[in-house]
Amino acid sequence: MLDITTTGQDLTIEDVRAAHARIKPYIHNTPVLTSTYLDNLSGAELFFKCENFQKAGAFKVRGASNAVFGLTDEQAKNGVATHSSGNHALSLSYAAGRRGIPCHVVMPRTAPQAKKDAVKGYGGIITECEPSTTSREAVFAEVQAATGAEFVHPYNDARVIAGQGTCSLELIEAVKDLDCIVAPIGGGGMISGTCLTLSNLAPHIKIYAAEPEQADDAMRSFKAGHIIADDAPVTVADGLKVPLKENTWHFVSHFVEDVLTASEQEIIDAMKLTWQRMKIVMEPSCAVPLAVILKNPDVFAGKRVGVIVTGGNVDLDKLPWIKG
Repeated sequence: MLDITTTGQDLTIEDVRAAHARIKPYIHNTPVLTSTYLDNLSGAELFFKCENFQKAGAFKVRGASNAVFGLTDEQAKNGVATHSSGNHALSLSYAAGRRGIPCHVVMPRTAPQAKKDAVKGYGGIITECEPSTTSREAVFAEVQAATGAEFVHPYNDARVIAGQGTCSLELIEAVKDLDCIVAPIGGGGMISGTCLTLSNLAPHIKIYAAEPEQADDAMRSFKAGHIIADDAPVTVADGLKVPLKENTWHFVSHFVEDVLTASEQEIIDAMKLTWQRMKIVMEPSCAVPLAVILKNPDVFAGKRVGVIVTGGNVDLDKLPWIKG
């Protein structure tokens, strides 16, 4: 039984398989889409795993559901609590609602209104904080002390990482002979789950993390060989502002091929391009993988590339290519 004390190093592929069985009633096996236009533009064959079509609109419902439905009745009696810029918050609220327990969420006051509304819609109870890691963790400590709720960290939690590993499990079952997979990196939950699955089932597939230049602490950590944490980076990719932690650093440091970055304009251009050509709604954070693929043809041209589109919870009143 996984709990909050389980470390990333303790996880096995059986934990991913168990997570997949546990969460199957509560998630979608999301589709894999392709685009001839984007293939021609990149010089690669791109396979987009569309977690923007996932329950609650993001991949994070996988890890959140695995954590919530893996709790004993004793652990669950006071509900669950977390801090999140959005997608984990609404995913945990969704999962908690399905189990019939409360969910307490600390969110930055600057989080997109669409995500705040979704959290409330799923029954989550929001406490706002300032937009920094320091404020987020301090306010969360107060909320947890007051509620006694079970902490489910957005990414530094083995239960969450095992759940996120189910995404790449589905992807490699749907698409054979991939050369590499690219996913966004903030705190590293999705990348860690991807590493956990692929290192066991398809170790030949290279894993690339995609990150904004203006929130490039994972890239700097990767190069330095230890965690470097930024407190409050500013980027359009609001889901990628948080730093790595010890459980995710284990996977990043051992299994990631490289961490590649894209500028704010490159991220916005990739997001708009995907909306135009694939007719799908994706968040700025999800556009970072395509941005780095287009920026690095020497790495990806001629390859079969899995691209994890992590979510579609966009504030439609604040699209990044619309000024004013």
